[in-house]
Amino acid sequence: MLSVIEPIVVCVGVLVALLALAAGLVWLERRLLGLWQDRYGPNRVGPFGLLQVLADMIKMLTKEDWIPPFADKPIFVIAPAVIVFTVLMSFAVIPFTPHIQVVDLNIGLLFVLAMSSLGVYSVALGGWASNNKYALLGGLRAAAQMLSYEVFMGLSLMGVVMLAGSFSLRAIVEAQQGLWFCVPQFPGLVIFFVAGLAEARRIPFDLPEAETELVAGYHTEYSGMKFGMFFVGEYLGIVLVSALTTVLFFGGWLGPVLPPLVWFFLKTFFFICLFILIRGTFPRLRYDQLLAFGWKVMLPLALLNLVVTGGIVLAKS
Repeated sequence: MLSVIEPIVVCVGVLVALLALAAGLVWLERRLLGLWQDRYGPNRVGPFGLLQVLADMIKMLTKEDWIPPFADKPIFVIAPAVIVFTVLMSFAVIPFTPHIQVVDLNIGLLFVLAMSSLGVYSVALGGWASNNKYALLGGLRAAAQMLSYEVFMGLSLMGVVMLAGSFSLRAIVEAQQGLWFCVPQFPGLVIFFVAGLAEARRIPFDLPEAETELVAGYHTEYSGMKFGMFFVGEYLGIVLVSALTTVLFFGGWLGPVLPPLVWFFLKTFFFICLFILIRGTFPRLRYDQLLAFGWKVMLPLALLNLVVTGGIVLAKS
């Protein structure tokens, strides 16, 4: 009986924790941006502005859930759900501790990359189904950006796979007992994190929803809970990239003294804060700069890292 209940408890616990964390990140981002930019963050609704998230949720849920008459209604409705579904599915293979993981797939890393590829459909279909020129341009930008940077993201992780000898995320963490992969795979770490920024469509890579150019890009016509799902999907994407960086390059739950879950949370929290700091620091790139940087800089570096790592592994074998 316990063997049946335990996976259900883990699934429900992970789901509730992730959705609560996504909501909390809205408050955290505003507070940290206020701190770093020497201005006030949320500080009126509740102590330290903690109830600002609740106020935002009430506002979002009570707004009219309007569907434009010129939109492709079935696809318009489905598109926001796709991004939330794909990101939550990716968390199914993340090992939070040696004992907290929904499922340990021997191809866990490939599963995450596959789910991130399916996430492209959400923004591309949302932009197309809106039947709005700004939304369509945002959707096209998102498709080109995300598909391009997935190439570099996948290549940057092959060095980690070669060192660990497995695609299982649990095995990758256990292979870092003596030395975290951020040391021998530092180029791969940098490439992966930059590609993760582009995948999450965060500044300086937020070209698909550039307000100064495209109103709001692919979600221009969305309102109410549908807009909220895009919003939640973006913040879950930040948590996912931060958690993957922790698992693949910084030893996951490994660390002295503190419990494994605390180590995993602290490392992931550091990268979430780094995402927010980058947003408050860097300007948005032009679209041609974005793609040129990917294909002319990221791709050669990823291939070079792959060749050098392969040569070292071969020499040691």
